[in-house]
Amino acid sequence: MASPYVLLKSALFTVFVPGLVAWVIPQWLARRESPELPINRRLSKRAGWLSLITGVGLYLHTVWRFADEGGGTPAPWDEPNELVGGGVYAYSRNPMYLGVILIVLGQALLYRSAHVLWWAVGCWLGFHHRVVDWEEPHLRKKHGEAYEQYCDDVPRWVPRIRP
Repeated sequence: MASPYVLLKSALFTVFVPGLVAWVIPQWLARRESPELPINRRLSKRAGWLSLITGVGLYLHTVWRFADEGGGTPAPWDEPNELVGGGVYAYSRNPMYLGVILIVLGQALLYRSAHVLWWAVGCWLGFHHRVVDWEEPHLRKKHGEAYEQYCDDVPRWVPRIRP
């Protein structure tokens, strides 16, 4: 069972880091003059809300998995002690980042903002760089063969239909 203290730490991290990346910056960018995305307004709103709600749900699920299964938070300095491979982590190794990207993409669609869309692309590139250059080597060192097997079984980004 996830401890209330770990969930509180996760909530604080979420407000200050993903909150800035996935909400504050896109909101700021959406208020700037930007070329509109060439997509039907009604379709854009529906797809935007779907992406935003899915991203928030996915992010919250991953935070819960970190706390409940791994005993840690999304913060790099307070990571789970155990390798988290349950829930959506059985389908993709990085669903937390995918959730953040879906939140940003949802706002790009809601506001039909090219600037916010470019922010989503930049975030994904930054996340990919962080995963490949820091997280994966760190997890290989920390969890050894268990992480190697996990990498063999679960794709980095694009979720599998079946775990």
